[in-house]
Parts: sequence; C-alpha cells; structure tokens
Amino acid sequence: MLTYNLEQRNDEPKYYYIYKMIRRDIERGKLKKGEKLPSKRSLAEHLGISLITVENAYQMLKDEGYIEPRERSGYYVCEIHVIGEMKEQNQQLHMLPEIPEEIEDGRLQNAALSSFPYSLYFKTVRSVITEYGEELLYRSPNEGCAILRNSIASYLLRYRGLFAQPEQIIIGSGAEHLYGTVVRILGVDKIYGIEDPSYHQIRKVYEGTGATCEMLPMGEDGIRSDVLAQTRADVLHVTPFHSFPSGVTATIGKRYEYLEWAREKHHFIVEDDFDSEFFMPGKPVETLFMLDDSSSVIYINTFSKSLSPSIRMGYMILPERLMERYKKTSGGFSCTVPVLEQYALAEFINKGYFEQHLSRVRRKQNHKMEV
Repeated sequence: MLTYNLEQRNDEPKYYYIYKMIRRDIERGKLKKGEKLPSKRSLAEHLGISLITVENAYQMLKDEGYIEPRERSGYYVCEIHVIGEMKEQNQQLHMLPEIPEEIEDGRLQNAALSSFPYSLYFKTVRSVITEYGEELLYRSPNEGCAILRNSIASYLLRYRGLFAQPEQIIIGSGAEHLYGTVVRILGVDKIYGIEDPSYHQIRKVYEGTGATCEMLPMGEDGIRSDVLAQTRADVLHVTPFHSFPSGVTATIGKRYEYLEWAREKHHFIVEDDFDSEFFMPGKPVETLFMLDDSSSVIYINTFSKSLSPSIRMGYMILPERLMERYKKTSGGFSCTVPVLEQYALAEFINKGYFEQHLSRVRRKQNHKMEV
C-alpha cells in the first residue's frame, strides 16, 4: 500500500501532494510499468483522507499520462521514459531585496522627477478608472489607443507648433522600444549613422536587432560636415536638441544640412527629441520634422524624461509615406503600453496638467541658472 506522510506537505493541498508523491515514485521507477495502484477508496482509508482528494490526484496523473484506467480493473502505471536521473530539487526561494533600485541613466536625470505632480497624476488615474471602467480591460490597438494619439497630436500642435495627424503617431514603451520598430520599418540591411558620442542604448538596440552602425564624430554644432559627406549610412539617428552626452544643439544651418543629406540621397533621419520639452528661454526649438519638406524624418520622443523614468511610454511620428510600410512590417505587433496608463496620460494632457508641469520644471531650472 502507498504510504505518504501528509504532515510533510507544508501548505500544499492534499490532492496535489498525493499526486506529486505518486508521480515521483513512477519517475524513479519505484512504481513499475503496468503496476496496479490501490483503489481510490482503499488509498483514501489508508491515508485518512477523503475519497474526492484521491480522485483529484488520480485525475491529474491520468491527464498527464502517468497512469491509465482499465475498465472494471482500476488504475495502472504507464510506461514513462525519464531522461536523466531524477533529483530532489531545492525549492527554497531566494527572494530579491524589495528596495527601490535607482538605475543610472544620465539621459533621464533632470528636475522633472523632483517636481512630479503626484497628487494630480494619481487623481487623474482614479478619475480614469471611475469614468472608463471595463473599457480599460480591452486590448490596446497595435498603434496605441486613439484617445492618447489624439491628445499627443493636439498637445504638439498647441505647445510645440508641430503638426502631425493622430494616425501618424505610434505609441511604444519608451524610446528604446521605438528604436527597434524603426529597424523593422526601414530594414536590418541598412547602415545606421549615429552621433559620436551618443546615448549608449541607441547603438545597443540597433546592433541588437542585427543592423550595422557607423559612428559619426560630432563637432560644435552637430555631426561634422566632412563626416556627413563621406558616411556610408542610409539612416541618420540624431538628437538635434541637447544631444547626450555632449550637450550639443545643432544650429539651424546644421539642421538644414541634415535634411539636405536625406533629400539628396533619398535617405531617412530618425530625430530623437528626448529633451526638447525643456527648452529655455523663449519658443521651442524647431524640430527637423517641422522643417522637413520631403517626408524623410521619423520623430521620436518619450515621457520618461518629461515626467518620470518609471513611465515607460514614448511615441513616434511617421512621415505619411512610411505608413504603409509600418503596417506591413510592424502593424501586427501588439502595443506594449497598458491601456490604463495610456488613458491616464491622455487625461493628464487633456486637462492641461502636463503643460503646467513642464512650465513648473522650466521655471525651476531657470531659477537655478539665474542663481
């Protein structure tokens, strides 16, 4: 008769412990192929447990192919071919320390985090949950939720003077995620020209997808003209405003030089505009996307810089001529940003809270500069 000490089962349900012990005996060869198991009733009486407990254990063993029922005869052990020697596993969990870990990322360090409007943001989250309810449980469209894409388009036109239709805006979980989308759209066979020095993750993502990168040395106003003229790159990835880590802002002349390079060679530019919300003073610097007249610029921005590194949300604006290519190469991939976060950010923007936050941060930075 099978005998198991139920006191050793810790917090496991009785039926699962019985199942596990019988399975172990079969895998170790203690119970041989064709050997008959005790009847459910006799095993239940022997172990002092309920009949339903044994029935559940036997059912699991049957479903997984360890035992088979024979009509009017009972349950018999099936032939199992175990690969390797079955060993006891150490199932003691080694828990990770639950201490907030500050991950170094020089590009995201700024005054925005210390000025984050906690009460307003979480008030917005609660409001969205109350208003939209079950709608937040639906799957997000692959390009992102319309409510957020509309909000971003309105914000960009109102605050930055940047015009783009909401359908051109693609939502992703931060800039790095969108870099990978760029490669899917433009192709892994292209050479991607990157500022040198530049944010280390840009090259890491491109090369991680299998693309080839060419590092392009920077001058005082952007990528050196002689380097740009000789590069083999098919795609230029640039940060015209406050390039990291150099801090270089491309002059208007350099920006037009980039655009002329793309127009003449029929190439594309990826504009990485991560820091432009914090322009000081006066009007926002015009983006390459705004200056472009040949539909050659893919614009990328992220809320991880302007709000918080924990808000893994960014967006990409595609020129109209790339929309069909996006649908063919990337349109089938699911949006990686939860619907609740998209709705909350849309509401945060629509209520004017985001622009208030940006103004507050800029005033704080301006005060530091004056001091």
